Amino acid sequence: MALWNEPSRKEPVSKDSPAAEPTRKTERPLAAVPPVATHAVNRGGLTGAVLSFMVVLATAGTATVAQIGGPADGGSTGLVDTTFASGFTMTTATGIEVTVNETSSTKTVGGQASDVRKGTSVLVLGLDDGATITADSVVIQRHGDGGGAAAKANGVVPFDPGVPTPQKSVGTIPASYTEGQGTIVSGIQAFIPVAVAQARFPGGIVDRVVNLSDGTYEVHNFSINWPHHVFVSKDFMFLGAE
Repeated sequence: MALWNEPSRKEPVSKDSPAAEPTRKTERPLAAVPPVATHAVNRGGLTGAVLSFMVVLATAGTATVAQIGGPADGGSTGLVDTTFASGFTMTTATGIEVTVNETSSTKTVGGQASDVRKGTSVLVLGLDDGATITADSVVIQRHGDGGGAAAKANGVVPFDPGVPTPQKSVGTIPASYTEGQGTIVSGIQAFIPVAVAQARFPGGIVDRVVNLSDGTYEVHNFSINWPHHVFVSKDFMFLGAE
């Protein structure tokens, strides 16, 4: 079992939109998205695009264990603000600005790379380093709002340095959970829990995913006051949050 010191919560990056919007590179691979049954679209608050992407991830290969400390796989949801040749910036539902860097292997799900433009709602999954994510995948959320409605409906509390973190929990907190214990995971094993957690509690940035001793996952949020931890079952269903 891996152990680490729980870092203090990071402050959000202030929004500062550049004036110009350079042309993005769009020759990135388009991920094949299998169809999803209609009755599953609202399962656990997930959109059809995210559910489809989870199927792609689940059949794509095996995950690896990330080293403790430094950047780890995570993600965030938001609306695209500006684009540049190698990526874009987006703003989350709580007003946090995230810089997304893309590479030649970044995949687009739910559309073409050229569809990612100002105002597009996206879920970004990749290597998080503070408020910068190197994208493994960009999931286009058709008719999405950057997570605004879900954040409001599920009580996401924006970061405020003058306001204490709410001491509350919802759902089920796994009995196996002890803060600072577990194994940080990467790749597929991290991205599916991130997608589940972001569908219900968007607004912050996920900077790591921890696999607990019973197989469940703790999805770690920062840049919001609540929830700080979102729990996902080993079957990738939402369990609870605190």
